[in-house]
Amino acid sequence: MSKPLLKIDNMSIVFSSPDEADIEAVRQVDLSLTPGKTLALVGESGCGKSVTARAVLRLLDKNADVRTGSIVFTPAGEDATDIARLKPDSLAMRRIRGNQISMIFQEPMSSLSPVHTIGDQIDEMMTIHEGLGGKAARERTVALLDQVGVPGARERADAYPFQLSGGLRQRAMIAMALACTPQLLIADEPTTALDVTTQAQILDLLRQLQADFGMAMLFITHDLGVVAEIADEVAVMYLGDVVEQGSVFDVFSAPRHPYTQALMNSIPKMSRKADRVRLNPIKGTVPAPKDRPTGCAFTSRCPHAFEPCASVRPVRTDVGNGHHARCHLLTQAPVEAMA
Repeated sequence: MSKPLLKIDNMSIVFSSPDEADIEAVRQVDLSLTPGKTLALVGESGCGKSVTARAVLRLLDKNADVRTGSIVFTPAGEDATDIARLKPDSLAMRRIRGNQISMIFQEPMSSLSPVHTIGDQIDEMMTIHEGLGGKAARERTVALLDQVGVPGARERADAYPFQLSGGLRQRAMIAMALACTPQLLIADEPTTALDVTTQAQILDLLRQLQADFGMAMLFITHDLGVVAEIADEVAVMYLGDVVEQGSVFDVFSAPRHPYTQALMNSIPKMSRKADRVRLNPIKGTVPAPKDRPTGCAFTSRCPHAFEPCASVRPVRTDVGNGHHARCHLLTQAPVEAMA
């Protein structure tokens, strides 16, 4: 197995407030990414996916802090660096951010500058990190836009974000993220606001670019269909906890955590039967972060919850072939409880 490019170990992220108690938004997360592979981070909105990704680039809000754990980044041919120990505005972090690790943000319309052209924003990446001058940077920008499928790339480089469609803005964001050939690409729900046809084109593009550059990819989404199409491994988050992780095949075919099972059961299924089948939603609501149970975060919605669940946090249990889950049913309940 390849040596991890990025290894997150026991990372907790806390948001502080002068008026209320600190809120732990991400709790003791463990993740590992290897070159050429895609790890999908999935879960409901607000579960901590984007906060986890932003921590890797030290782009957290001022009241957020990586309270515990490490984020070890080991680029090819270089020594390991614990990103969690770097200051967000340090020279060492600025050398990594946008250069060795890049991010495609969730909404390109709000992430791109509305007062600068697409070309100027991509040019800037290469000027800062690679020292390319005006004409050389622009030629590289045009080539990148062409590579990601932007028609009329040279003319589009002079366009402002509001002059492009959603799909073209997303492609421009991808071109910007790839400007310095990063070793790790973080894609934060890059297809959420796109129509089905454009979504398929973007996924094909990301797969092709990953094959061309050999980069690792952290793909954040709540769409399990997208996960099945693009990812090698999947980590399922709930209320800041990674409750299950493993290969896409293992997690999808034999989910071991009740939350993952509920997610899989809630997917609408195509049927030839004349009778309409009701959707199977997950009952209950996600607790507020300040009301999170001491033990398993899914306790209040879990149909299998029993005495230790609310008070004792489950251990990360290996269920075989690198497949892990945090659930008391795996260590304390009878085998038939998981049937």
